[in-house]
Amino acid sequence: MSSTTKSITEAEIEAEFSHHDPTMARINNGSFGSCPKSIISAQQQYQLQFLQQPDHFYFNTLKSSMLNSRKLIQSLVNAENVDEISIVDNATTAAAVVLQHITWSFFSSQFQPGDAAVMLHYAYGSVKSSVHAYFARAGGRVIEVHLPFPLCSNEEIVSEFDQALKRAKMNGGKIRLAVIDHITSMPSVVIPVKELVQMCRNDGVDVIFVDGAHAIGNVEIDVRDIGADFYTSNLHKWFFTPPSAAFLYCKRSDKGSNVHHPVVSVEYGNGLAIESAWIGTRDYSAQLVIPEVVEFVNRFEGGIEGIRKRNCDMVVEMAEMLVKAWGTELGTPIEMCSSMAMVGMPACLGISGNKDALNLRTHLRVTFKVEVPIYYRAPLEGEVNPITGYARISHQVYNTIEDYYTFRDAIIKLVNDDFTCAILSN
Repeated sequence: MSSTTKSITEAEIEAEFSHHDPTMARINNGSFGSCPKSIISAQQQYQLQFLQQPDHFYFNTLKSSMLNSRKLIQSLVNAENVDEISIVDNATTAAAVVLQHITWSFFSSQFQPGDAAVMLHYAYGSVKSSVHAYFARAGGRVIEVHLPFPLCSNEEIVSEFDQALKRAKMNGGKIRLAVIDHITSMPSVVIPVKELVQMCRNDGVDVIFVDGAHAIGNVEIDVRDIGADFYTSNLHKWFFTPPSAAFLYCKRSDKGSNVHHPVVSVEYGNGLAIESAWIGTRDYSAQLVIPEVVEFVNRFEGGIEGIRKRNCDMVVEMAEMLVKAWGTELGTPIEMCSSMAMVGMPACLGISGNKDALNLRTHLRVTFKVEVPIYYRAPLEGEVNPITGYARISHQVYNTIEDYYTFRDAIIKLVNDDFTCAILSN
């Protein structure tokens, strides 16, 4: 933001998100993100241009606009070359790109049956499924890193990851792939990704893929400093694009020289970035509005860095307010929070499984107009009156303190009414 440009006002922020349901306390930005009105308008202009004259749009607008978007992402994540940046639909698509590439290494006998992949137990469901669908079906074995929760420190993560690497290398085993989250989804934890990548390098892991689905707009990303071979992040979660848009960084090396999009088009063989920019006739508008998004975030003091800091500060403040009101605890230290935090819920609610967590989430939405995901954490043997439910609260620029007060008061009412999740099951 230049010195002559005024910062966006609270009224302007409210106007940008006035299409949100005003009756809902929407503290779940982490699931689907949010898109300002000005960006929706820009997207609609691209859509209209295509519908008015598709041939002109294809030959004269699409490729140059996609390149502009890729250049901006390159700068945001500190990639060395724009050719390292491809734009895809989402992190799930990016995972398919990487894992398809890995699978060919089995077919070419570069990798052997029994070679290992290591990933976090907390990995996002679709990414875990992709690892099994591609890597395991090709003959690899999958080793999951089981992390404790609640977490007390990064050292717990590093220790468990180190043990998993040792297990994978037993009896001369080779680790061909490591999948590392930058921020896990449920439970939400900021992972010491650079340290884990270095551990993989030290242990000779062939390919390192970082799933940063929640990262861009949420935490700092420096792909050169992180040092992974592949890195992906959704742009529609915390960077205000419409769905669906994500980037995939492929470090320039022999490992990334033969990577292809799983949807084969006429651009096959022209490099992943060009292949991804045309996978057939479809709506590319969400991927073209990156320049307008950059303009939007630069209306805030400090730009995207300022947004990240304020979101993190506010989600921590709101999380601490909630645990104080409910007599519970956070799921992680505050330094392991991003713009999301895990907040312990009163044990008396009786959350005894994933079904209870989902039923309670629905009850909060329908009865109290609160949208928030709930994580079930199985109690350990011998625990007395343990916290088994944790709400993952998010903070984005449109949120107000009243959103979190609504959530606080809803839980207090449930507790005072002697509510338990068993009532919903019945």
